[in-house]
Amino acid sequence: MERTRVGIVGLGTIAQTIHLPILTRLQDVEILAVCDMDRAKAEFVAKKYNIRRSYSDYEEMLSREGEIVGLDICTSTNAHRDVAIAALEAGKDLLVEKPLARTQKEAIEIIQAAKRIGRKIMVGMNNRFRPDSMILKSFIEEKELGKVYYAKAGWLRKLEAANPWLTRKEKSGGGVVLDLGIVMFDLAFWMMGYPEVKEVIAANYSHNTKGVEDSSVVFIKMKNGSTITIESSWSFEAEQDFFYCDVFGTDGSGSLNPFRILKKMHGNLVNVAPVSHDTPQALYRKSYENELRHWIGALRDLHPVISTGEEAVHRMKIVDAIYASARTGKSARLQ
Repeated sequence: MERTRVGIVGLGTIAQTIHLPILTRLQDVEILAVCDMDRAKAEFVAKKYNIRRSYSDYEEMLSREGEIVGLDICTSTNAHRDVAIAALEAGKDLLVEKPLARTQKEAIEIIQAAKRIGRKIMVGMNNRFRPDSMILKSFIEEKELGKVYYAKAGWLRKLEAANPWLTRKEKSGGGVVLDLGIVMFDLAFWMMGYPEVKEVIAANYSHNTKGVEDSSVVFIKMKNGSTITIESSWSFEAEQDFFYCDVFGTDGSGSLNPFRILKKMHGNLVNVAPVSHDTPQALYRKSYENELRHWIGALRDLHPVISTGEEAVHRMKIVDAIYASARTGKSARLQ
């Protein structure tokens, strides 16, 4: 089998701990080149993973590496727009780690370039690819839970010292909303089948950060009457990190972490979820393995992209509304 040739730009934590270890183990993938502004880091990573060439300038990499089919962008968010548009203009399909951009305006510019040139964009939303998420989603699509009308999701995790740029708004675009909140909104919204949003009410807090929020609570109301609540925090004083997504329908409910699917049967609620012995760490790892395999399959035209650039633009519209509501103290209505 001919291997799919890819490149990686940005060699920080997510690239070195997730993307590189997984991609280098895939038999149908060849990483032709890596790039990072830190030349020593790029050379070290290339040597570690036996990758032919390394660069410190992505434009040089794009001009020299014509055989690259797909580019995996793992840079800080402020670089996404420029790197993505340059790669699209060089004829590359993209995987961009979340979020696609700092604002909806930047996201639209990237998508417009992709449409003009005719290239594919996938945005990293790995929680859609968790085995338990995919099973719950299939139950919802088959109407096993009836009409789904409410979802709540949250992610509470202490800020990682390895990524200090996350608290610098000029680099990240925002705080915990763009780090953890957008992931949970995407997961809940995907579970519910993308209902049209009517209004957003949000409260953001900055207890341990300056310039960006470190905690956020969001209520989203849809035009069809369904609702979503999202909480995300780097600073909630909890005993441990916590991730959850609960979905409620007229005939049952589903939850992740712990994984349960409760369905009304003969007047009783029965847990019909398949038995799983995966640890949270194993599910996290599998989510990325499935995501990266899916991207490679999409590069080979085996299937359409899941988590498209167009969906990312919509997510950024909601993010902009979250910040507007938090800033004004009023609900933000969407047109």
